[in-house]
Amino acid sequence: MRDDSQDNSDELGGTNPSPTAFVRTALVFYGVLGCVALVWRMSRPGDSILRPAAAMAEPAWGLVPALAAGLGVGLVAVAASELLTRFTSLGDALADLLGESLAGIGRADAVLLALASGLAEEMFFRGALQPAVGLVWASLIFGACHFLPRREMALWSLYAAVMGFVFGLLFEQTGRLVAPVVAHVAVNAINLPRLARRAEARLQPPTTQDD
Repeated sequence: MRDDSQDNSDELGGTNPSPTAFVRTALVFYGVLGCVALVWRMSRPGDSILRPAAAMAEPAWGLVPALAAGLGVGLVAVAASELLTRFTSLGDALADLLGESLAGIGRADAVLLALASGLAEEMFFRGALQPAVGLVWASLIFGACHFLPRREMALWSLYAAVMGFVFGLLFEQTGRLVAPVVAHVAVNAINLPRLARRAEARLQPPTTQDD
């Protein structure tokens, strides 16, 4: 009798780590990334990772409006990704490719990854990198970090660069890092479980009906 988990591994190329190992590795990576961002920004006297340097002299938005703005931007970003998936062949192929790395991950682990990635990436790219190199360069670097040498990944890199710019503007306009963090977490918390379920549905053997 063949093991179903082995079948799934074969269909995905036989190189994917187990879901548990994948989640643990990702959490360690994001933990390190967040610490690097915090130390980097703290090394600049007078700066706070929670505020953009250009807006330090300006009053920040209230916490509730900043949270609402972040959530609104996140939901718009989710809608945009869904439209790309449904109505473009490249978006559909990208969803399949991203889903393969998430197959087998439970909803709770997917949400945990969303929290860790949204917080750590925003700390690094918006909280630390953007004040050092500017909005445009931080956005381009964010997009480049989402690129792999596959045709489908070009769309993901472009989408990431655009969203990086949007998140960066959100950071500067609200004066609070919490706004892009909420937007980023919202995107990942909705999309990661959906991509995982999509991949698992593709891996299910076709059902047959008895005559």
